[in-house]
Amino acid sequence: MVVRLLHGAGLRSSHLHAMSLGSVALCLCLWIRAKTVDQHERGNAERRALFTGLWPPTLWLIGDSLREHE
Repeated sequence: MVVRLLHGAGLRSSHLHAMSLGSVALCLCLWIRAKTVDQHERGNAERRALFTGLWPPTLWLIGDSLREHE
């Protein structure tokens, strides 16, 4: 059902795979940035990077589902 909605909205598997790779890069950038902030803000910045690190597998699997649907 969700896959049909995403496909109908114009998303393709290559879009989701690219988003997955982009979120890996975003996670790395946020992690590096977390090392540059002061100690008081570092915990928040690291949690943001870890949360972003959870996105790639989800996006990749949705992309795989869309590829099977295509």
